[in-house]
Formats: sequence, C-alpha cells, structure tokens
Amino acid sequence: MQIDFYQLGRTPLEQVIASISQRLLADGKRLLIVADDEGLLGKLDRMLWDQGPASFIPHAPSGGSDDARQPILLSASTDAPNIARNLLIADGQWREAALTFDRAFYLFDAATLEGARLAWKLLAGRDGVDRRYWAQDEGGKWVEKG
Repeated sequence: MQIDFYQLGRTPLEQVIASISQRLLADGKRLLIVADDEGLLGKLDRMLWDQGPASFIPHAPSGGSDDARQPILLSASTDAPNIARNLLIADGQWREAALTFDRAFYLFDAATLEGARLAWKLLAGRDGVDRRYWAQDEGGKWVEKG
C-alpha cells in the first residue's frame, strides 16, 4: 500500500484535493475523503460542485441512499460504502484505517506537521507500506522529497 504525504504550503487544500480527485477519476478510481470537521467537509462539497460545468467533480457527502454509486464520497468515517480503494485525509489527522486501502493521501499543514512527522516515523519499516513525501518547490511544482 502506498501513502503519499503532502505538505501543504503554496497551494490551498481545496485545490490539491480537486487535483488529486480529478486524476483518480480519470483513471477510473474511487476516492473516500475524510475529515472530522463537518465545516471542512461542507466547504469541500461546495468546492467540488463549483469546479465549473467542464470540470465538475462527481461526489456526494456520505449518508445518502446512493453512497455505493458515488465515485467520490466525503465522510467523517473511514468506512467506504462506495468501495473506494483510495483514501484522502483532508484534516491532517492520521487514521490507522488508512492502511486498509490501496493508497492513501495524507494532507497536512504547519498546524498538523507534528502529527505527520509522528505518522511518518510510525510507518517506517512496516511491511507492505511505501511512504512518499511531497512538497512544493519555489515554482509551485510538487516534488518528491523522499
């Protein structure tokens, strides 16, 4: 399983999530986006709707009757009724359940940096876990740091 650590800086959280979501959808994959903050989930829901008619990102907040059909689901829980094999942690709070997915995207900022460092250390040397750390260079391009 692969875990991509994304240290947020230049690009806003919402824009990073939109980019990852679009890439996964283009590859025919499903995604579960998790955050404990209902306000953040609501903000992400609006952002995914507001991508414009040409770039609408199909999604829904969890708890609806069509959860299983949603390519992207927004939730406070790591349960994936949409059978997503990709998890995006949007609130910077590591969840051990991420290890049950094929791939996890762990987004963190300066406020959640210590938690990300701890998760990085705890995952070191674990069988079947491939960690990757991404940060933006001066031009805003995502560069793997190792």
